[in-house]
Amino acid sequence: MIGLDSNVLVRYLAQDDATQAARASRLIERELTERTPGFISLVVLVETCWVLKRLYGITPAEILETVRDLLDARQIVIENRSAVMRALARLKSDDIADALIAEIAHQAGCSRVVTFDRNATRSGMTLLS
Repeated sequence: MIGLDSNVLVRYLAQDDATQAARASRLIERELTERTPGFISLVVLVETCWVLKRLYGITPAEILETVRDLLDARQIVIENRSAVMRALARLKSDDIADALIAEIAHQAGCSRVVTFDRNATRSGMTLLS
């Protein structure tokens, strides 16, 4: 397995730097296989989604489609895949990070996740008042 940093994944997805995008594409499309997959940690996944949204203006729907495509890719392993899938299913906002925070806390046995972020309540968190 080969770990992928978010900058490699962003270059592959955004195709914004010809040299780095070509290297990332060669790795992901030709060198990674089911036997030697690329590993995407939850930190890398969330950071990649944040960069795509904030710096590249990718829409929430496009981000969700991208995450689903990564989940379907045979040459990619995503850390805690089941939590990512459940977070996508519970997603009621455009913030995959909030949905993952809530889902992982739920998996860990938390009765609730508290937040000061009103938007995060759409992902199943409870507003701390």
